[in-house]
Amino acid sequence: MAAPSIFSSSTAPGFRIWKPIAMVSLGFLLLSACGPSSNTTSTTPADAGIHKIKHVVVIMQENRSFDSYFGTYPGADGIPMQNGVPTVCVNDPKTGQCQKPYHDPNDLNGGGPHGAVNAQADIDGGKLDGFIAQAEKGRRGCTNSNNPICTQLTNQDVMGWHDAREIPNYWTYAQQFVLQDHMFEPDASWSLPAHLFMVSGWSAKCTSTSPSSCQNDVALTNGLNTSKDIYAWTDLTYLMHKDNVSWGYYLSNGTQPDCADDQMICASAAQNAKVPGIWNPLPNFTDVQQDGQLGNIQPVDSLFTALKSNSLPAVSWVVPNGKVSEHPPALVSAGQSYVTSVINAIMQSPEWDSTAIFLTWDDWGGFYDHVVPPNVDQNGYGLRVPGLVISPYAKTGYIDHQTLSFDAYLKFIEDDFLGGARLDPQTDGRPDPRPTVRENVSILGNLANDFNFTQSPRPPVILSTTPTPGPASIPGS
Repeated sequence: MAAPSIFSSSTAPGFRIWKPIAMVSLGFLLLSACGPSSNTTSTTPADAGIHKIKHVVVIMQENRSFDSYFGTYPGADGIPMQNGVPTVCVNDPKTGQCQKPYHDPNDLNGGGPHGAVNAQADIDGGKLDGFIAQAEKGRRGCTNSNNPICTQLTNQDVMGWHDAREIPNYWTYAQQFVLQDHMFEPDASWSLPAHLFMVSGWSAKCTSTSPSSCQNDVALTNGLNTSKDIYAWTDLTYLMHKDNVSWGYYLSNGTQPDCADDQMICASAAQNAKVPGIWNPLPNFTDVQQDGQLGNIQPVDSLFTALKSNSLPAVSWVVPNGKVSEHPPALVSAGQSYVTSVINAIMQSPEWDSTAIFLTWDDWGGFYDHVVPPNVDQNGYGLRVPGLVISPYAKTGYIDHQTLSFDAYLKFIEDDFLGGARLDPQTDGRPDPRPTVRENVSILGNLANDFNFTQSPRPPVILSTTPTPGPASIPGS
């Protein structure tokens, strides 16, 4: 059956209202433009139904800020507006003008430099006024167009935002399930540190295979991320292996974006499951090697096979290649199509009724965001990125305002499968000198709040991988 249209228009001329339509067994369910939202208070205890989730799938895309994708989503903490006009702007050093955010219809974006130095300059002590200046300073003509110090277009576009006209499926997932509008990159830096935090809650350099040799480092400006690199601190797979919790790390063959050294120009590197890389750091973790778990790192085709054979691991990470990553200059549409194909496959599998999908983007990619990141420890948080929760037990049309980061994924997995154990040097049996047990910081929200475990499992929402553009958003609605 073809996917139904996911938009409808109001009868009033000149206005179009966001009304996604979900497939249900007895027809179509019309949803309002703005669903309920949460505050930072806990509404669902982690031990109340969480074990209905037998499979967690983290889909990690690339280089988009929250405002660049959901800055005009109804009810979200988006771009400040008055009468549909942004009330915020960022100075353009070239023109002396203060540029407001604007709708960008382009499928190909440039973004801006997004290393640790650039994050600091963009945030600028809370002024959030460095985005354009950093983009204009970005290096052009790079051998690798994905280098984090580079700008991809002649004219910077970091103030641009998209809506359902460019990303209709992402907006439909937000409407049908849960949108998180305070999901922050766990560190103020680029892809490699973000992916290290995703699997381990830390980013460091190590001089030996001893965890005690590791030193805090979120810039990683000199790390080559080759077979010579050593990640000796403890990652989540260590705890899962001890407790016989299955896991898989699935990535698409192709190329990886970003140079391993964000201070130099480099050619695009190859990416495959057997080669350590910026998006594939687990092969360099000594505990993965010592536990004999390297075989759990597989091509993404193995994920689709697992879904068809009812053998999906308890925990899965799904990582793209450069072409479908949404990392500039990758096309937005190519990334959305790829993500939709992964989510459709999960929804159409026997595992859907017991799965939680967490979809996010690894860093802000130089794009504007108006929310000042909170300070958690010496490492972050970084700027906001989009976050979505898709599950048969997810609330409907729910906007989660809790403060979150990738640490919340670790926390949810630990609460669901590991009895609340943490990556804690005092208790995990493999001490390392990480500065903070990130899952336990008081500001971090609880992803269990995004679920209603008392409801019957919801049916799939199968979307086209080549969707029709949706309606324009109404800024400030």
